[in-house]
Amino acid sequence: MASTSQNKPGKKQSLDELVGVAHTVSADDAEIAAAVRAFGDKRLRPHIAQWFEDGALPVRELAAELGELGVLGMHLHGYGCAGMSATSYGLACLELEAVDSGLRSFVSVQGSLAMFAIHAFGSEEHKTQWLPKMAAGEAIGCFGLTEPDFGSNPAGMRTFAKRDGDDWVLNGTKMWITNGSVADVAVVWAKTDLEEGARGIRGFVVPTDTPGFSAPEIKHKMSLRASVTAELVLDGVRLPADAMLPEVAGLRGPLSCLNEARYGIVFGALGAARDCLETALDYTADREVFDRSLAGFQITQTKIADMSLEWAKGYLLAVHLGKLKDSAHSGGPGVRPEQISLGKLNNVRESIAIARTCRTLLGANGITLEYPVIRHANNLESVLTYEGTSEMHQLTIGKALTGYDAFR
Repeated sequence: MASTSQNKPGKKQSLDELVGVAHTVSADDAEIAAAVRAFGDKRLRPHIAQWFEDGALPVRELAAELGELGVLGMHLHGYGCAGMSATSYGLACLELEAVDSGLRSFVSVQGSLAMFAIHAFGSEEHKTQWLPKMAAGEAIGCFGLTEPDFGSNPAGMRTFAKRDGDDWVLNGTKMWITNGSVADVAVVWAKTDLEEGARGIRGFVVPTDTPGFSAPEIKHKMSLRASVTAELVLDGVRLPADAMLPEVAGLRGPLSCLNEARYGIVFGALGAARDCLETALDYTADREVFDRSLAGFQITQTKIADMSLEWAKGYLLAVHLGKLKDSAHSGGPGVRPEQISLGKLNNVRESIAIARTCRTLLGANGITLEYPVIRHANNLESVLTYEGTSEMHQLTIGKALTGYDAFR
């Protein structure tokens, strides 16, 4: 006869302890991650389920607080930006997305898309005008690339910038733009006739109070509800000549910005997965089924073990990419786009699988907002396809390994 003592729990480890997270990054990186986690637990987590249910986010209020925390454009240097390591930025994204993907999306769009574009490609006037205010959360930015008919193929965009005397006049529509309806400034990408008759793509810094600019909010979302999403409509938006980003032409500009945002997702998706796993561990420990803890059943433990293994592999890959990215500042190789594709493809795909499996462990309770699991699962449906679908990243990796471009 089996002893009943085998059903009594012994000493438990946390997921972080199992993986040895504390030994994978520097003390400074770990300290920043801990500060963001504490901010999330105290300021964000108590309200996030309600914000998700309401489909609303107090963006202005949170922007100022996130600016004070120092996470807006935190991996950029100068102009009021914190100049932290890429690994620190990644870990901050992980901790923010452990609360909700919408919060990490806000920080990513502000820092890795809008601010990065201005920092990397803007004039000195652009940088001094916008970056200090954006780093402080006093000004909010958005990034206008995707169009209603052109997501994975940005080269097909129809938004056009035409010269009219010394000015530019922009016409077109952008879609699925995070922060769009609350932004003070938009970085908008458009085709022009600049490149000797060929329609070259250029970026423009567009104050959102410019006549002809509007940003109707997109409602009725079932994912990223705690995030502001809008359409951008440019109807004869007239800009001075110096509104154009002077330091880049072609798709290299927007694609390099997307790589910055994808890097944050590599870490961020793991935050959502970790929160699901920790929730499932707590729930199964307390939930009794057939007079014993759900955590004590073999099928429960195999699910937990498999999910933890995938999380650990994803985390180690993310930290490796962070160290590669940081190496560029000391003469190292840096991180290449196809390497970021490895991280985005794996970590989002595994994170959504973890969220779905954790939902099964919570049973019917897994579909309520009393627990975060279904919220994370719904959010990750968006993360799975934005900043490059899984298929696009598969083809990026395939091209790198075979030399053949299979996009067309």
